Amino acid sequence: MMIRKFKFLLPLLFVLSLLTSFHATANTDPKDKVLLTILKYVLVQGHYEPRQIDDAFSVQVYDEFLERLDPSKRYFLQSDIDEFAAYKTKIDDQINNEDLTFFYLVYERFVKRTEESKTYYKEILANKFNFEVSGETLNIDSENIPYSKTKNKLVNLWNKQLKYNALTRFYDKISDEDDKYKLDSTYVKKSIDALEIEAREATLSSMNDLYDRIDELTYSDWFSTYVNCIAESFDPHTTYFDPSVKKQFDISMAGKLEGIGARLQKKNDYTKVDELISGGPAWKSGELEVGDIILKVAQGNEEPIDIVGMRLDHAIEFIKGKKGTEVRLTVKKIDGTIKVISIIRDIVELDETFVKSSILKKDGRTFGVISLPKFYIDFDEKNFRNSATDMAQEIERLKKENIEGILLDLRNNGGGSLQTAIEISGLFINKGPVVQVKYRDRNADVKNDTDSKIQWSGPLVVLVNELSASASEIFAAAMQDYHRAIIIGGKQTYGKGTVQSVLDLNKYHNLNEDLGALKITIQKFYRINGGSTQMEGVHSDIMLPSRYSYMEIGERDMKNALKFDKVAPANYALWNNYENYDLAINNSKKRIENNKYFKLIDENAKWLKSSQDENLVSLNIEDYKTDLESHKNEYLKYKEIGEYTSNLTYTSPFYEKSLLEADKDLSEKREAWHANLKKDIYVEEALNVLSELKIKPQYQLVKN
Repeated sequence: MMIRKFKFLLPLLFVLSLLTSFHATANTDPKDKVLLTILKYVLVQGHYEPRQIDDAFSVQVYDEFLERLDPSKRYFLQSDIDEFAAYKTKIDDQINNEDLTFFYLVYERFVKRTEESKTYYKEILANKFNFEVSGETLNIDSENIPYSKTKNKLVNLWNKQLKYNALTRFYDKISDEDDKYKLDSTYVKKSIDALEIEAREATLSSMNDLYDRIDELTYSDWFSTYVNCIAESFDPHTTYFDPSVKKQFDISMAGKLEGIGARLQKKNDYTKVDELISGGPAWKSGELEVGDIILKVAQGNEEPIDIVGMRLDHAIEFIKGKKGTEVRLTVKKIDGTIKVISIIRDIVELDETFVKSSILKKDGRTFGVISLPKFYIDFDEKNFRNSATDMAQEIERLKKENIEGILLDLRNNGGGSLQTAIEISGLFINKGPVVQVKYRDRNADVKNDTDSKIQWSGPLVVLVNELSASASEIFAAAMQDYHRAIIIGGKQTYGKGTVQSVLDLNKYHNLNEDLGALKITIQKFYRINGGSTQMEGVHSDIMLPSRYSYMEIGERDMKNALKFDKVAPANYALWNNYENYDLAINNSKKRIENNKYFKLIDENAKWLKSSQDENLVSLNIEDYKTDLESHKNEYLKYKEIGEYTSNLTYTSPFYEKSLLEADKDLSEKREAWHANLKKDIYVEEALNVLSELKIKPQYQLVKN
C-alpha cells in the first residue's frame, strides 16, 4: 500500500524538479537532479525504516563517498579534505535542493589527483627497491591513517604501497626459483637483481591495467557511486542500480551468469568473499571460504593481475568468465596464509542445491541426515521442484528405513523462499504460527502453517553456522521457539532479517531517459517469540566453536545494518514432547568442553582473530619471510583439525541405490559427500545429541 501510494505522488514532484533543474553547475546533467529527487522520495516514503535527511546523514554520506573514492588515502591531500569539510553537514541540504556542488567538487578533484598519480607510480617503479631496509613497515589499516599533508608525504605513501606490492611478487618469484631447483638440480636460478626487476615490471603492468580501467570509468560511474552512498546509508541491502548494472542484475537473477559462484564485497582496498553460492564452482571446490581476501586473479596460466585497490565491479569482470575456463585466485586466507586456488568456471548446478539425505547406523540404531543448501522454489518451468515438497518426500523415504531421528543440516544455507520455509516448518509441527512479517508503520503479520499434518514427529536436531541466513534463520528460529528441535552450531546465525524489493525507477518519471532501479528494504522478519532475526540471528542452543567464533561476520559486520528490535509475540504453544530436552543440551556442552578437537578449534579461532587484527606489514624481505613462515608454522599447529575422522559410516537411502547405478556422476557426488560427513566433527556431535533425545512415551511417532 505504501509503495502504491508514492507511485502516484512522484510525477507531481518531477514537474517541479524539471522546472528547477537548469540552475546548477554548467556541466550538470538535468537527469541527475531528477534521479536525486526520485531517490530521496522513494527512500523516505518506501524504506522500512526511513532515515532523517539531516546533518548526521550528511556526515555519513560524506565519509562513505570519500572512502569509496580513495580507500587507501593515496589520492587526496589533507588540504583537499579541509576544503571538502565545508560540506560535511550540508549534503542533506544539497539533496533537498537538488544541488550537486559537493559531488562535483570531490569528483573533479579526484579526476585531477588520479591523473597526477600516474606520474608517481611510474617514477617509483622505474627505480630499484631495496628490500633489505631494516624496520620499514606499512600500515594496511587505511581507515586509521591520516591523509598526507604534502605531496612529498603522499609520494612516500605510494612508494611504500608499491614496494609492498612488489615485495609479495619478489618473494613469490624467489620461491618459484627454489622450487624449480628442487625439481632439477641442473636448473640455473635467476639472480636476485633479475627477480627484483621482474617484480617491479609485474607491478608496473598491474598498475597500468588499473589505470586503464580507471580511465574507462565515466562521469556516470562516479555519480552512481555517490548515489549509492546515499542509498546505502539507509541500510546495506538498499542499493541503486544504474542502467548497466540493472541489466547485469537481471541476468544474474535469471541464473544465466557464468563464473565461480561467489558474492564479493569491497573492504577498503580489498575484495572479500562474502558468500559462496550453493551449487557453484567455488562451493564445490571447497577451497575458497567466506572471509578470504582475493589479491590477484589469473586467467589459467597467464600472469596474475593485482586487484588490490580495484573497483569491485572491475575485479568481478576478471573473476567471472565462460564455462569451462580456469581462473586462478591468489587469496589471503583468514588465517593469514597466502594460497593460489584454481577454479573451473561453470554455471550453478541446481541439483546441488536440492534436498539430499544419508542413512547412518549408530550403536545399532538408524538415523537420517538431510542436507538442505537452499530454500528453493520454481527454478524453471520444465523441471518444477521446490524444497518443501522435496523435503516431505525425503522424510517419507527415510521413514521407510525406520529411522529414529533426523539431523537437518542448514549450514551455509543463505535462504531463499519464505513460503517454503513456512511449509517445511509445518512438516515438523502442528498447525500454528511460524514467522511474523512486518511492513513499515503496520502491525506484524503472523504467517502460519495451516496444515495440521505432521510429517515427522520424532527427534529433530538442526545444524547451523554463522553463514545460515534469512529463510534458514526463520526455520531454525521457529523450531527453537517451539522447542521442536535442538539448534546446534555456530554462536549465532548470519542475522539477515530484512526483505528487499527491486523498484524500476523509470515508472516514476516521463523523461526519455533510463534511470535504473533501486533495491530497497521494505519488510522485516520477526520470530514468533517477538524478537527479530535481524543482527542477532539465531543463537544456538549448543554452541560449537568454529573458525568464525571470534570474528565479526554476517549482518553485524555491515555498515548501517538495521538494528535488532521486538514486536509482540505470536500466540503459540510449546511442542513439549521431549523427555530430556535440557539434559541432552547439557550433556552435549560437557562433551564439547572435554573434546580435544573442539578445544583446538577454539584456540585456532582465537589465533585467527588476532591475525585478522594485525595491520602492520614489513617491507623487509627477511622479516616478510619470517612473518609468512610464522603464520605457516602456527597454521600447522592446527593441522590435526583437518585430519579428524569419525568411525561413522554413511550410506545412501534405499530409493537412491538404483539411481546411483545408472548415474556415475551422481554416484561420485554422493561418495564425496559421505566421505566429508565421516570427517565432519560437527555432524558427529549433532548426531550424538540426536541419539540422546527421547520422545515422551505417551507421544507416538507418526509412521504414516
